[in-house]
Amino acid sequence: MRPVFDLSLYLVLDPVLCSTLGMTETTRQAVRGGATMVQLRMKDATTSERIAAGRKLQQVLAGTDARLIVNDDVEAAIALGADGVHVGQSDDDPVAVRAKIGPDMLLGLSIDSLEAARCFNPAPLDYIGAGPVFATGTKPGHAAPLGFDGLAEVAGRSGLPVVAIGGLKAEHIPATFQAGADGIAVVSAICGQPDPHHAAVALSAAIGKAKT
Repeated sequence: MRPVFDLSLYLVLDPVLCSTLGMTETTRQAVRGGATMVQLRMKDATTSERIAAGRKLQQVLAGTDARLIVNDDVEAAIALGADGVHVGQSDDDPVAVRAKIGPDMLLGLSIDSLEAARCFNPAPLDYIGAGPVFATGTKPGHAAPLGFDGLAEVAGRSGLPVVAIGGLKAEHIPATFQAGADGIAVVSAICGQPDPHHAAVALSAAIGKAKT
């Protein structure tokens, strides 16, 4: 059985932005402040490096309800026994990924255009990441921004829980949820902040208001 999950505040780790405190301490503080999902995204690392980082994250996530998702690296996710894996449009086909990870691990897919939203197969997936909503410097070469209208169309078409990503900050949370998203994914709004706990608390409070 796949774990229950909450997309409300989805932290995507960036090892460069987190370099001052480190990803482990950033995660510890963010989850204490309300982060519900944590994605390990280390684009330039090896699988063994991702596994080592993931084990440290699992130690700080133990006893919490936050879920650990590994970006792109199916082998690392399986080795860790992570809660899930997230893939992009240019990564392995989700059907093939599902076959590798089995039925009990969460699987997310990035949807970066309206065209992708119209033709993806939801069957193997648990959620989608929709964006970028706005242009963002944390993912160079990203697709054209969707904006809130595009996000609303993706959310309306998906039939799955949706977490929005791409340049989103606290002031964007009401519009993000009004567009039909189930959560907000952030990188720089927590990673690299002098107080990740305080940043997560503020975001979590805004999300709570938007959901009521």
